[in-house]
Amino acid sequence: MSDPDETMPPTHQPYGGAGRSGDAPASGQGQPPEPQAPYGSSSQQGPYGQPPATQPYGQPYGQPYGQPYGQQPWAGQPYGYAAPTTTHPQANTALVLGIVAIGGMFVCGLPVLVSPFAWYVGARAKREIEAEPGRWSGRSEANTGMVLGIVGTALLALGVLAAVLLVTLAVAGSSV
Repeated sequence: MSDPDETMPPTHQPYGGAGRSGDAPASGQGQPPEPQAPYGSSSQQGPYGQPPATQPYGQPYGQPYGQPYGQQPWAGQPYGYAAPTTTHPQANTALVLGIVAIGGMFVCGLPVLVSPFAWYVGARAKREIEAEPGRWSGRSEANTGMVLGIVGTALLALGVLAAVLLVTLAVAGSSV
């Protein structure tokens, strides 16, 4: 039987070996492979495992993610994001007044007197929010407070009208 090293071509030698000790290694065989970076690490690392000077895809560090590949921001748009808007302080006041007016009307009837204030404060806050939308948020709260104020004011007007009608009927019924 023949030696398997003699019948096997040099490219099929296990572990890149040359087969017999006397043979010269084929080009690239028998030499230790070049060290490779472990999986997941960049081949651009500096000495001693220091991170590279740029982010992946050649984007320099410190540049926000919204501007890829070194593009300039839109005209008038600063780097990063716009400042968050704050809720208008009167928007929540209008909402609370409207809820107190409608909810309190069913309990004792007296809190319905704050309905016109809820309507006024809600309308004013809504106007100011629409005038400066970049500064204020809370339009829905102001609008809800204004609507509850309108409903409460209408119910207040109906209640006052009913009270006047009852007093008029009582006075007319006692004089007969």
